[in-house]
Amino acid sequence: MSMATCRRMILASLAMVLIATAGWSDPIMERIAGEAPDGTIEIEGVAAGPFRPEWWDADTLNWNFDARAPLLMPREGRYRNIYAPTVIREAGRWRIYYGAWDGVDTGNDRIYTTWTHDFLSFENRRMVIDHGVYIHVCNCCAVRLDDGTVRMMCTAYPHREGGLNRPAAFTSPDGLTWDEQAPHVAGYEDLVTIEGYAGIENADINGMNAILAEDGQYRMYFGDFKNFGQIHRASSKDFRHFTYDGPALDATAAVNDVKRFSVNGERWYLMAMHMNGGEMWYSLSRDGLSFGPRHSLTRNQSEADRYMVAVGLVTDGVRVYGFLYGAGATRALNENRLFAKWLQKKLVFRAADGQEYEQATGVGPDTVRLTIPGGGTRGTLTILAEDGQTVLHQTGEISLIPGQRWRVRLPEGS
Repeated sequence: MSMATCRRMILASLAMVLIATAGWSDPIMERIAGEAPDGTIEIEGVAAGPFRPEWWDADTLNWNFDARAPLLMPREGRYRNIYAPTVIREAGRWRIYYGAWDGVDTGNDRIYTTWTHDFLSFENRRMVIDHGVYIHVCNCCAVRLDDGTVRMMCTAYPHREGGLNRPAAFTSPDGLTWDEQAPHVAGYEDLVTIEGYAGIENADINGMNAILAEDGQYRMYFGDFKNFGQIHRASSKDFRHFTYDGPALDATAAVNDVKRFSVNGERWYLMAMHMNGGEMWYSLSRDGLSFGPRHSLTRNQSEADRYMVAVGLVTDGVRVYGFLYGAGATRALNENRLFAKWLQKKLVFRAADGQEYEQATGVGPDTVRLTIPGGGTRGTLTILAEDGQTVLHQTGEISLIPGQRWRVRLPEGS
């Protein structure tokens, strides 16, 4: 056992004695097993509550970058570029699909998958869609239906000899086997049609093919680099033949994801966008066709994620936990990794001397890592909602020692 570990154990024991002596107890906080990194404490139970459109519209949301930057690296191999995530909820876990050169011998985009229970560890990485007749199949967006069927829309390039990028649709009964093959080898028969969009013959629909399932239909949100400046919507009942609905948002941005929520019996839609730079955006809608002004979703954290090239929301249909995004340090966009940012309760520790500590990172969607003084200190901890303003709870005086781990148990729905 290291001296640092011994010191933390002694300090933690002293803190528990002080708490007991002072008669302090708090109804929602408890110490839990494990050890946080030096100079920090970890607090579980801080994941975002149900979707609140007024908080999103107010631009006060409390986001924390994941402490692991990147969250997911490419596998070892000659070509390593992992960047286009989409996330679905299945059977008590999360399945992540992503477009990548995931440690392969050729620089062709393919679609891969992995799954996780908590975004702390990832299992069973594998390819599910090979590029086949195309040079690239990438920029995936997936939805899971009630019967377990998974529908995925991707970008395929080129759609014919000398052609440009077009959407291609894939269906799986279980999320792993696509059209009775594993992996599925993409073909021209996977391409979709968009009837009524005037520019379809010369369209370049590259990386902008977000899919949403509702009311027995599939909504595809797309953009066209040959007619850039708007995000469009088309609808289909068979996931193959789409009919153009019209423009959904005036924006020079690439749409990657759209999710729908029910709030007090009313529908709300959330769109996530990027444009290969240092900022990403979101927009809200009440009907799924007319979206409001863009809001900033995030700016990059460092040079490591300077060029943000794709975004996928993490949601269970009730709440937004955060998002995964592909990003890299090079303008060539060929050395990307997967990063994460989480929507979480805000924690502010106010020490007895009046100093406040709120520098935090996330460790998955439900845990915050809070930086505090090296020797520990006494004070009060304020827990605010993910809007960064609504106070949910304030403790009495508590001693926090680096290395400790805690859990907060807030009322259901907080």
